[in-house]
Amino acid sequence: MSPLNPILDNIPTTPGKFKPEKSPLHFLHHRLRLHTTLPKLTLVFLAFIFLFFFLSPPSPTAPRRTLRSTSWENHVKSSAKPRSRAAPIVLVTGAAGFVGSHAAVALKRRGNGVVGLDNFNPYYDVSLKKARKLQLLDRAGVFIVEGDINDAVLLRKLFSLVRFSHVLHLAAQAGVRYAMVNPSSYVESNVDGFVNLLEVAKSVNPQPVIVWASSSSVYGLNSKVPFSEKDRTDQPASLYAATKKAGEEIAHSYNHIYGLSITGLRFFTVYGPWGRPDMAYFFFTRDILKRRPISIYEGAGHVTVARDFTYIDDVVKGCLAAIDTAKKSTGSGGKKKGEAQFRIINLGNTSPVSVNKLVSILEKLLKVKAKKKVVLMPRNGDVPFTHANVTLARKELGYRPTTDLETGLGKFVKWYLEFYGGKKSSW
Repeated sequence: MSPLNPILDNIPTTPGKFKPEKSPLHFLHHRLRLHTTLPKLTLVFLAFIFLFFFLSPPSPTAPRRTLRSTSWENHVKSSAKPRSRAAPIVLVTGAAGFVGSHAAVALKRRGNGVVGLDNFNPYYDVSLKKARKLQLLDRAGVFIVEGDINDAVLLRKLFSLVRFSHVLHLAAQAGVRYAMVNPSSYVESNVDGFVNLLEVAKSVNPQPVIVWASSSSVYGLNSKVPFSEKDRTDQPASLYAATKKAGEEIAHSYNHIYGLSITGLRFFTVYGPWGRPDMAYFFFTRDILKRRPISIYEGAGHVTVARDFTYIDDVVKGCLAAIDTAKKSTGSGGKKKGEAQFRIINLGNTSPVSVNKLVSILEKLLKVKAKKKVVLMPRNGDVPFTHANVTLARKELGYRPTTDLETGLGKFVKWYLEFYGGKKSSW
């Protein structure tokens, strides 16, 4: 198995921004500084040139953050064009993320107008996000605006350029354990950013439909399984879970006050190609190939840890079905005109698998024996067990997951070996 040793990660960074050229005014400014002794006539002439450039319209290659460039605006409008007038036009936040990139491509391929928004957060390897942009989104014709959901000016600009019928809001600070390192990032993204997006959405006319990602983490310390949308969710085990639960309550208030149609989707441990490096299946694969020991958690009293692993394609189908079945928002100009739809729906696989079984499947696929060490699950926000009840998803969305863990991991491993083959990785 020595050929697999060099299969260690990182790809080169791929530029994903427009790089504006410096305007003539910039160069003229420096020339004026260098020639303070020029004859008066020359200075008058240069002053005339200075005024000419100062009063001229801004360069089309001005930075996006000034919101004056026409180049990026044209890309946004082009990307937002659907194949038919009846097709949804969707703003996808977190479009360079794992679920976001897959969902944006699926929407575009079926004929929807799609515009992506992402700030390329460095929570994990940014080069992976840029690779998703280059190899998935660019090829599908999805344009991404590099910006933040907390930038209200940018959001209002996007809605002025495009009449989005839907927002698929997937931008978030992910990860349970990282909340113990950088708690403020969760509040900034999952609470402040969500409120900022809703504030803009409630005020535009017509109001868009909002479909957004909550999390199975909201079930927290709930011991009743499988987890149903009717179960209590007031005992979060992590700050991440608390911010996602706060998001659900915030969404309900905007639905009630402003008439926004909102559907929240509780994702259960999504995995697959192009996934997140902070997920167990991903870093287990890396460490098994590197012959490093892997830690397998068990709960108190030797309780087996298990997850309801849900393959990316099944989750994307659920997202698209949520868009297709959502009813229109009822508000206008920030005022509610009637009752609007509000839904919270589980998207899981309904078949929990133990972490031991996960590792066994990876050993089989990689043809490498893992160096396992069993440790007690730390108090870092993780829960020992997740199991989705998808009865409501089946009723509302026609949702039926079809990919078992071994099949899904086979596709992930194939992608991993191809993507990271011969490349070194920080992961």
